[in-house]
This record gives sequence, C-alpha cells and structure tokens, in this order.
Amino acid sequence: MADADGWQARFSCESLSEKAVISIPDGNVIEGSIRTAKLKLVQAWIEIHRDELMADWKLAVNGQPVFKIDPLR
Repeated sequence: MADADGWQARFSCESLSEKAVISIPDGNVIEGSIRTAKLKLVQAWIEIHRDELMADWKLAVNGQPVFKIDPLR
C-alpha cells in the first residue's frame, strides 16, 4: 500500500547487529536483512498490530506524532 507520494507503508526494525525496513502490508523486507526466524516473529507482530501500524503510518506521512505500539517481546 503506497501513500499519495508513492511511499510504501513501512517501518524499521533492529535486532543486535541486524537492521531491516519491513513493509507493513505484506511483512516483506524492503531494505537490509534480518534472520528468517526473527522475520517470522516480526511478521506475526505485524498481524497483531496492523491497524495500529497503518494508523501511525498515516500520522507520520502527515507530519503528526505517532502513537507508541507495544514492542515485540
């Protein structure tokens, strides 16, 4: 899902020495890398928080502050 400027809804995640940019709609890695096992956990987290993530994405692209989302535990 892209916004009016063509940006795909996404977020950054970090785990120790790994960094990746993850697509919100499909959970795929857009940039960087993350181990498969960790990616599966992130994808499950996306499923749980998809509505919150998309709401925050809309706020962010409009220059508004975003809400905190519970982290992956």
